[in-house]
Amino acid sequence: MKISIIIPILNEAATISTLLYHLIDNSFVKDNIKEIIFVDGGSTDGSQGIILQLSKQENIIRLVASKKGRAIQMNTGAKAAKGEILYFLHADSLPPLHFDMDIIEEVKKGNNAGCFRMKFDSNHWWLRFLGWLTQFESKRCRGGDQSQFITKSLFNEIGGYDESFIVYEDNELVDRLFALKQFVIIPKYIITSARKYREIGVWRLQYHFLNIHMRRWMGASSEDLYRYYKEKVVN
Repeated sequence: MKISIIIPILNEAATISTLLYHLIDNSFVKDNIKEIIFVDGGSTDGSQGIILQLSKQENIIRLVASKKGRAIQMNTGAKAAKGEILYFLHADSLPPLHFDMDIIEEVKKGNNAGCFRMKFDSNHWWLRFLGWLTQFESKRCRGGDQSQFITKSLFNEIGGYDESFIVYEDNELVDRLFALKQFVIIPKYIITSARKYREIGVWRLQYHFLNIHMRRWMGASSEDLYRYYKEKVVN
């Protein structure tokens, strides 16, 4: 049983090398990792060149081109993956020591999907609080920054990520997995970057994220969520 790590990227030249060597150094057994697939959505900062150079040093690295959009990119990576377990990871998130063994052991126990708890690389009290919430087994405390593992068979069975969601795609998948009672939270912490909070401001960004969640709970369409995100967060 081997893991395909799938990392959607768009202009992540600054993080790729650090992430790659973190994955290699923190895996329990390198052979547990079938491949590390970087799915590029059209980077213009030299990300592809870095990956191709690194692939000469580590033959498990693959570069796959895709249309832009995280759900589309992750589905593209899943189709190309050869491992029995898919592990979706953001480019600015660093999994815990022996993450590969933790995932494989959960799958062997019959837990076919799940995530890790999460901490931000920040001492801001609110961001520490958000990380503390990830210990609870509630779908409301989930997010893509926690990374997501799922067996390829289950992923294909439920139809993968819903590509109509430009944002909120991780949460939408988790909603479906919770409905199937197929989700577990591994009690170890992934460390994710708080760079977006630093760029936009903790309270401003948190307000917009909460607004997106509330809009979704009240029935907003994927198009409405993206329109709000593009207007308030991206710009």
